[in-house]
Amino acid sequence: MAGFRSLARQVRDPGCDVALRRYSLRKCLERFAPYGHRATWDHLCGRHGFGPEDRDLDPARLVAALDEVEEARAVWLAYERRFAERRRREKHLGLRTPGPLDDWHRRTWGGNGVARCVDPSTHPDLPLGEALRRLIAALEAGPGGCCPVCGGDRFVWRWDGRDEACGPVCGDCGVLVPAPVLSPEALAAARRRAARTVRELAAVG
Repeated sequence: MAGFRSLARQVRDPGCDVALRRYSLRKCLERFAPYGHRATWDHLCGRHGFGPEDRDLDPARLVAALDEVEEARAVWLAYERRFAERRRREKHLGLRTPGPLDDWHRRTWGGNGVARCVDPSTHPDLPLGEALRRLIAALEAGPGGCCPVCGGDRFVWRWDGRDEACGPVCGDCGVLVPAPVLSPEALAAARRRAARTVRELAAVG
């Protein structure tokens, strides 16, 4: 199975037809897609001016989209290296029990869905790399009351039975925010909003 870098070379290869280059970009997102595959693709289409189903498009737009993905991937891989080094130091000191942030990070190793958007059509307007820089800054700073990506403070707790889609969703940018970066007050407010929505729907039904 081709890896990210091999697929990226195909996207840039002028000897490949445009359909294959587009397909290779989509396959890159199976290896690294910060918002999740569908939401990241929707984001790239909007930012780089091609339609989700376009087959005959300007190759320069595909390369520009790939540049954005690669830059974001470099940001995330640098964070993962720092994370791994920190865990090695902690284990050397006898701190072997992972914390909540470590548990979240274990489920997102590789960067796929680290800033998951549960609605593929709702995602931040920022370049992917900037969104990840903001998320990483929050991961390293500790809990707060706002979305680390857009600064919004409206969260709703989402639960659909799958671990990767469970947690506080930002009501402004649509990111499923890692619970460890939010304060207990923000998490409690998100759960209250979700419970209130359930009660309102039950009353209507």
